[in-house]
Amino acid sequence: MKPYDVKTVECKWQQKWEDAGVFHAEDFSDKPKFYGLVEFPYPSGAGMHVGHIKAYSGLEVICRKRRKEGYNVLFPIGFDAFGLPTENYAVKTGMHPRQVTDMNIAKFTDQLKRVGYSFDWTRVIDTTDEDYYKWTQWIFLKLFDHGLAFRDKTLVNYCPHCKVVLSNEDSQGGKCDICHSDVIQKEKEVWYLRITEYADKLLEGLDTVDFLPNIKQQEVNWIGKSTGAFVNFPVKDTEEVLRVYTTRPDTLFGVTFMVMAPEHPMIDKYADRIGNMDEIKAYRAECAKKTEFERTQLVKDKTGVKIDGLTAIDPVNNVEIPIYIADYVMMGYGTGAIMAVPAHDQRDYDFAKAFGIDIIEVIKGGDISKEAYTGDGEMVNSGFLNGIDNKKDSIEKMIEYLSEKGIGEKGVQYKMKDWAFTRQRYWGEPIPIIYCPNCGMVHVP
Repeated sequence: MKPYDVKTVECKWQQKWEDAGVFHAEDFSDKPKFYGLVEFPYPSGAGMHVGHIKAYSGLEVICRKRRKEGYNVLFPIGFDAFGLPTENYAVKTGMHPRQVTDMNIAKFTDQLKRVGYSFDWTRVIDTTDEDYYKWTQWIFLKLFDHGLAFRDKTLVNYCPHCKVVLSNEDSQGGKCDICHSDVIQKEKEVWYLRITEYADKLLEGLDTVDFLPNIKQQEVNWIGKSTGAFVNFPVKDTEEVLRVYTTRPDTLFGVTFMVMAPEHPMIDKYADRIGNMDEIKAYRAECAKKTEFERTQLVKDKTGVKIDGLTAIDPVNNVEIPIYIADYVMMGYGTGAIMAVPAHDQRDYDFAKAFGIDIIEVIKGGDISKEAYTGDGEMVNSGFLNGIDNKKDSIEKMIEYLSEKGIGEKGVQYKMKDWAFTRQRYWGEPIPIIYCPNCGMVHVP
């Protein structure tokens, strides 16, 4: 008796399925509809891995079950085929990315069919096909027309050797995954999608979705909505103001220093009056070697440089206060500057202790000789707020004062940031914008 030949049997039935079109979705069918969509794979030269099998098998079972139940099942497959790995391989081998992509798609197609997935192979999508990405471009232009796609500067992970922007995943440990060179932080103008415009809608939508409570809380924390005030601190002997956002405007009498991002444009604007620009430039160079996470994590040594030549004025008491630069302040977060109240914020407290800066108590309740007091209590050393012992009342009274004097106003901020496209290279959807010297940014016809 001939031994059971798995490969022969599988090939036989897979061919019968294909010949009969048993997995094809029917247009205009009267059957109930079911749409199963997997995340399309990136077709690499290495072929499929176990993660693909794990990810697709669950929906494969459901789609087969739905067909048995009489549904008209649409279960398409496609290839998310633009990307830097293909471009790098093309540069290395001299092959055009189109040729590399077609070769990799053919390999994936063969492997996916051999596994036996019930995809409808008459409905294959290739994201590098112009007939596909023209719709990506159409959507982009709709966003652009409504102010939801825009250009702005940000710090990116940049590999000087590959001359490319890298994601956080591609630059772990400060090294480029491709060439293992040191990655630096570089300021670059990139495209953004203004998802912050929908922050409140996203929060409201959590009331109607069937998510577990801990998942909802993760979303709330990610969006990170807070209410507070924007405050303008004049910079002495200039027309400039340092605009900051704070959730505790009632502590303004306790501000003893300001901190700006090392990349803040005001530094270069007034470089000729800053006496320690060499020290600032050296600190900037050190910051450029750190990732965003390394700069913003709380548990680390406090580093910074005092700016010799620029000082700020506290707008509520006209006290002159020093300005520092420090790596934990980022241009991409808030306004790129913060006010520091070391008596009532532990990060500010640690920084003040490290640099010998005054610490002024404005809320009774703790021992500021040992640590910052972050609780509530009676306001002290705070002018017109003295004696108020309710945080809500003291905040409201301060915001009224800021508005009356024209030195600030009530405001809202979010931790969530707009979504940046930072890695546009040759092998990617062409952004359909022309840069005209007369008209600015206009549509590609």
